[in-house]
Amino acid sequence: MAIYVIEEKKLFQIVTAHTEYQIQADSYGVLRHLWYGEKTRCAMDYLLDYPDVGFSGNPYDVGTCRTYSLDTQPLEYACTGNGDYRIPALTVTQPDGSCSADLRYESHKVYSGKYAIPGLPAVYDDKGETLEIILRDRYSDLRVILRYGVLAELNIITRSAIIQNDGSITVRLEQVASFSLDIPSRGWEWIHFYGRHAMERVTERAPLIHGIQESSSTRGTSSHHQNPSMILCQKDCTETSGACFGAFLMYSGSFQTKIELDQLHQTRVVMGIHPELFSWALQPGESFYTPEAVLTYSDTGLETLSHRFHKVIREHVCRGKYQLAERPVLINNWEATYFDFDAEKIYNIAKEAATLGVDMLVLDDGWFGKRDSDDSGLGDWFVNENKLQGGLKQLVDRIRGLGMQFGIWIEPEMVSENSNLYQVHPDWIMQIPGRDPIRGRYQLLLDISRLDVQDYLYDCISKLLTTADITYIKWDMNRSICDWYSSLLPSQRQGELPHRYVLGLYALLERLVTDFPNVMIEGCSGGGGRFDAGMLYYCPQIWCSDDTDAYERTTIQYGTSYIYPISAVGSHVSAVPNHQTGRVTSFEARGITAMAGSFGYELNLGILNEDEKHAVTDQIHRFKTYGPLIHNGRYYRLSNPITDEIAAWSFVAEDASEALVQGMVFRTQPNALRHTLRLRGLDPKGLYQIDGTDHILTGSALLHGGVLLPKTWGDYYPFEIHLTKVSATDR
Repeated sequence: MAIYVIEEKKLFQIVTAHTEYQIQADSYGVLRHLWYGEKTRCAMDYLLDYPDVGFSGNPYDVGTCRTYSLDTQPLEYACTGNGDYRIPALTVTQPDGSCSADLRYESHKVYSGKYAIPGLPAVYDDKGETLEIILRDRYSDLRVILRYGVLAELNIITRSAIIQNDGSITVRLEQVASFSLDIPSRGWEWIHFYGRHAMERVTERAPLIHGIQESSSTRGTSSHHQNPSMILCQKDCTETSGACFGAFLMYSGSFQTKIELDQLHQTRVVMGIHPELFSWALQPGESFYTPEAVLTYSDTGLETLSHRFHKVIREHVCRGKYQLAERPVLINNWEATYFDFDAEKIYNIAKEAATLGVDMLVLDDGWFGKRDSDDSGLGDWFVNENKLQGGLKQLVDRIRGLGMQFGIWIEPEMVSENSNLYQVHPDWIMQIPGRDPIRGRYQLLLDISRLDVQDYLYDCISKLLTTADITYIKWDMNRSICDWYSSLLPSQRQGELPHRYVLGLYALLERLVTDFPNVMIEGCSGGGGRFDAGMLYYCPQIWCSDDTDAYERTTIQYGTSYIYPISAVGSHVSAVPNHQTGRVTSFEARGITAMAGSFGYELNLGILNEDEKHAVTDQIHRFKTYGPLIHNGRYYRLSNPITDEIAAWSFVAEDASEALVQGMVFRTQPNALRHTLRLRGLDPKGLYQIDGTDHILTGSALLHGGVLLPKTWGDYYPFEIHLTKVSATDR
């Protein structure tokens, strides 16, 4: 049991293996947040001693008590219009036009099993527990049900809310966050993950300022530019020590994370759907479900926080056949051919790949409709037989005959104006009447909130999967969204479209993963533009970035690793000079970097020299040998590639029986000592042998003294060291 309720005090304690979360409904029915952190085994309400703060008003029902203000109290779900002037989680326009909600405790319930959310992805766990706290607006029939899912052994708590209209008149939701959290001042610093196309999830750490800080996306997707995740940590927090709190949102649309350091130095965090362009007409008897946020707390540094997030995503977010299974090593033809290919050229790429040990060929953009460039064909998901003579099935069968699997690229959410679909159904696109649409990559967007559009796309994709033996889909999405307008929604409800779009995407994906359980879908949005836990519920891996440069990828994958497991990261070896940066790195450096993910190739194998072909075979063999360790072991960040002269990481088996250390030394200096790396996660009493040598070192030596890296020569010098525990020592 992880949820404890002390009825007489209306105190709720959520206790996991190493953390404790406390909530209390006070004597006025206000639900206050008491504690999230280390286990205390004590009611933490004794800390709430507030002064009379000027210009912080008092609820009418507290009488003459001037020290009680909702503007200073640590609230569990903050609302607009009740005397709390800090950032809200809920903003409601009432039928009379007022903008106010005053939520008070009504009831609660506790039950076994982790809750689910209709139409939205959520952490799943039959062994989990759920706490529901029902709040009611004092002056209307609006109810808010706060839901807490608890995975006690994983130290994970999830948050979601249901907004329920139990009245007889429509109310309008203007902002509905998944959670808000008020925590005391502890010298917090904020870590978030910013970027742009081809340079995603760069870490930035900064002190909180008095005022409001924000990371968000209004692009209709979680975006390349910010990620729906955050970490607060103490100033002295490192990978291995110090307190930190983290959260990520299981949502693939526009989001907002706001952090406010208030007048009393308290910190409020609010995360959820972005309120810009959002409004929702909540009809009588209807409920609105927020996306889920996933939280954890660590008092032993950022490493522990990441390990908890990795495990919950791998084991309780990702689903299906490929959740934990070995992923096929693939070759994607895009950088080898772009749009210039025919069936014979694709077959020859596959034939060469098969001889080198590649498991799958993925046919990228250009196989459908009249698609010879990126300005036509999207929406026409039928085979271009001028390119693929004999049809897709014949090509797939030939490649299957080589012992390889076959995958295919699609971009279902988009339509080209130069396409059959656009000519037949111009009403299916998102375009504001009387205004020219905004193009992105020559593309317009289908209104995927519409069931008829979902049905069309389902029929096209299912026909592909049933007429040819396809076991992999790369699902791309290559633009930001604007022109928010649906011809099916009345004018006063157009603000619902951004969220309805995401619900439509999830509904289509759910149909496909249910009906085609043996097909793996890899998410993609110009690389990492929709890299979030919502997509991972349907797609167990996501193409990490369109930047395949080995040096840049160390930074991108470093930032990604704070929240997301390595098994979710799509990463390939590409050609040099790199097509995004022009940088030249060695074949081995590209291979080492790509192995920290789901491995594959994005180049023309036919033009490689014999040494490079041998390198491909060797890399594939090593990846398949180390794959279970890479995808299911504990991941350790051993350096910061943004500030250090080296990128280094390691994978350690859960039982510490083996470890794989990989990385890259960016620059070689003359007359320099060899680099050493202090490892983590090993058994200090174990004896470890370094593969290919007779060196046997104690775990303690490797943890405290470190491992000596090879001598380097040239820039971007790669290294890989595998250690196996051969015995234990009592010393």
